[in-house]
Amino acid sequence: MIRVMIERHIADELVIHYDKVARETLQRAMQAHGFISGEALQNVTNHKHRLVIATYRTLQDWQRWASSEERLEMMAMINPMLESEEKITVFEH
Repeated sequence: MIRVMIERHIADELVIHYDKVARETLQRAMQAHGFISGEALQNVTNHKHRLVIATYRTLQDWQRWASSEERLEMMAMINPMLESEEKITVFEH
């Protein structure tokens, strides 16, 4: 089992739009092979700083989702809302 940490910094005026697209992205990820769980967190002192924590069965399951056409389409909507490139870190048990 692995955990994927996705850290994002959202442009201030796009926070509401980001939340909608991020929820849809997480809903789609839930359907991906090997997806176990996921949550989206907001920094309590910086509303523009977000963290997504997703658990997948294997690294290959995450990589399959990460490179899928579906995720790439969602990221095409999310990326313009970011102040900087998302940071992805993968951890294993």
